[in-house]
Amino acid sequence: MAVVMGGRPGGVSGVPGGDHMRISIGQFNEATHEKMVFAKQLGCAGVLLNTPRLPGEHRWEYEDLVRLREYVESYGLRLEALENTPKHFYEGAMLGTSERDRQIEHYQATIRNVGRAGIPILGYHWMPSSVWRSQGTPLQIGRGGARVTAFDMALHADSPNTHGRVYGADEMWANYEYFIKAVIPVAEEAGIKLALHPDDPPVPMLGGVARIFSSFEGFKRGSEVIESDAWGMDFCMGCWSEMGGHETVMRGIEHFVPRGKILYCHCRDVVGPADRFAECFLGEGQMRLFEIFMAFKKHGFTGFLIDDHVPHMIDDSEWGHRGRAHATGYMLATLDAVEAVLAGRG
Repeated sequence: MAVVMGGRPGGVSGVPGGDHMRISIGQFNEATHEKMVFAKQLGCAGVLLNTPRLPGEHRWEYEDLVRLREYVESYGLRLEALENTPKHFYEGAMLGTSERDRQIEHYQATIRNVGRAGIPILGYHWMPSSVWRSQGTPLQIGRGGARVTAFDMALHADSPNTHGRVYGADEMWANYEYFIKAVIPVAEEAGIKLALHPDDPPVPMLGGVARIFSSFEGFKRGSEVIESDAWGMDFCMGCWSEMGGHETVMRGIEHFVPRGKILYCHCRDVVGPADRFAECFLGEGQMRLFEIFMAFKKHGFTGFLIDDHVPHMIDDSEWGHRGRAHATGYMLATLDAVEAVLAGRG
């Protein structure tokens, strides 16, 4: 078990509930004492682990999952979700290879174990060619010289196929429908929800693989493949901003929140469209965060929001403690302001 068990939490006064809009923290794969204390000091409600370091070559087991949840809860934090199994757990399902059915069986077992362990959400993506960013571009220098991630499609025009051939949109849709119809009924039985992340960057194709969750229309189609409360979204605001700026982010919220389809959110912003953008500090990009948080509240969102990629500030750690403190504080203050206005105090 790779979860670090060192350190003793102190002053735990119970785990906060999960029935209201709240700010948590994520973007790490190991629940260390230091990360848990950092989350508490920031005032977060809980944590999300991204591709957590858990044993297993093909699936996750109950004992490791419940131990992880109990460790997080010992700090008075919720384990909000696990985002992404290792990609190789279901890459064959994404591509429709001969390994598809065996991998789906293992994925179904993982879903059952996540549910049995009391973890409410399992995130996933449909990007066999993974997240892409560009190196060696001036776009990577942000405010005050902070380092940010960026993408410029022109720099990848001659990129080879990542999986040996071209996988078109029709094929990727057929593979997705086969997969989701096999796993959603298991999620329903297990009492958990599956949260789909957008393609990042949300361009039509990268590395010869079509990216079918790169638009509002793609998510609408995906939500209609199977009718179930267990089908949901990880609403990455940065990706939605890349799809069309503030208006597209608002369109997604106004359509999917009332339908109960947005389970949680990644809160980051960018400057520029999907084929050429740079990430940035919250407050200087394309989104108007106060309006977005207000829309979430007015439409009845009761999930959580976490930090996402953050600018790398001067003397920051590899994980980005300073950038994450800035983003999380910005989110907490924005939510406080929205709640004050709605309560007639602002």
